[in-house]
Amino acid sequence: MSSRERVLGRVRRALADVPGDARPYEEAVARDYLREHGRRSVPETVDLLAENLADYRAIVHRCADGQLPELLTWLLAAHGSQSVAVPPGLPPNWLKAVDATRVQDRAASTPPELDRVDSVVTGCAVAVAETGTIVLDGSPDQGRRRITLVPDHHICVVRVPDQVVASVPQALERLDPARPLTWISGPSATSDIELDRVEGVHGPRTLEVVLLSGS
Repeated sequence: MSSRERVLGRVRRALADVPGDARPYEEAVARDYLREHGRRSVPETVDLLAENLADYRAIVHRCADGQLPELLTWLLAAHGSQSVAVPPGLPPNWLKAVDATRVQDRAASTPPELDRVDSVVTGCAVAVAETGTIVLDGSPDQGRRRITLVPDHHICVVRVPDQVVASVPQALERLDPARPLTWISGPSATSDIELDRVEGVHGPRTLEVVLLSGS
């Protein structure tokens, strides 16, 4: 018996006592939970996002659309970045003043090659205020998942208020579950049994989020 047959056999046994006319899971599970906690204006929701991002040790910046190229140039220079990974659909004007070498997002790129890249700049799919979470879905302005997991420094641009939602249920409504979703709540971190925090184990050690208004 193959592993596949063994697993399917277990599933059949688990479902053996389920009536044939049982309601589908999507209908049987109540969906009457709160869609968001409390009532907030749009500016208050954006402020909550910034607060929770910072609580997760992300570095938060705010700027208007016309200030973004200058800000990104300053952030990369402050980090000492000599190279920056660039998704194929990143707006060209974002990095127009940056001197760092552009590293294009390629399927052939290996982890060791990306590990030598200093920074990556991306957009995002949606940002969740209540959890301080940024979601990437592999769209052209975000690129392949690997370019946001291997380099040590990630700058993520969030368009506000268009890409900001209050809660996870609202975020899920905007996302395609068939896409490669990456949920980011602060820089990568883990703790050992003695609760010593180590950053940069599963992704970027430094996460900077730019809340971009007027875009």
